[in-house]
Amino acid sequence: MADRFYELTVAGCTRSLPILNVTDKLAIAGFIMLGDPDLTLACAKELAKKIPADTDIILTAETKGIPLAADLARELGMPRYIVARKSVKAYMENAIWVEDISITTKGVQNLCLDGVDVDRIKGKNVLLLDDVISTGGSMKALRELTEKAGGKVVGEACVLAEGDASKRDDIIFLEPLPLFDAQD
Repeated sequence: MADRFYELTVAGCTRSLPILNVTDKLAIAGFIMLGDPDLTLACAKELAKKIPADTDIILTAETKGIPLAADLARELGMPRYIVARKSVKAYMENAIWVEDISITTKGVQNLCLDGVDVDRIKGKNVLLLDDVISTGGSMKALRELTEKAGGKVVGEACVLAEGDASKRDDIIFLEPLPLFDAQD
């Protein structure tokens, strides 16, 4: 159990985030939107105000971005959004995939799209969405998937920009989230 916490207010919601070591030197504040519909909806409403008007469809990575994508799509009046899965499923035909390296995932994982979703992205303006952007690894993988599918990325959005990501001017985010020293 965490013995350190970071108090965060985003989109009018305040949460106490546990600070967890991810290496012997680095700790992160664990931001979990899953199971928190009030937070997810509030963040989606705020993000909707910042999304490029020419966005046709939202692409997120499995798992933590899914409820945010659902609420944001609803806020924007979009009938659907797309989820890049972590593995090729038996029902998928003509799937494409790329490798993803994330700060919260140990090792390399794949992100993949079913051929049906590839067709939905082709020729479309795509917004890449996740809960947190830190190193940008997941966004890079989503960008590669979009390009492989023939779509055009019109924006990268998240609720929190972690660490140096908060200094970037090419992403849309609601609040910065600091990184922490694991030794504290």
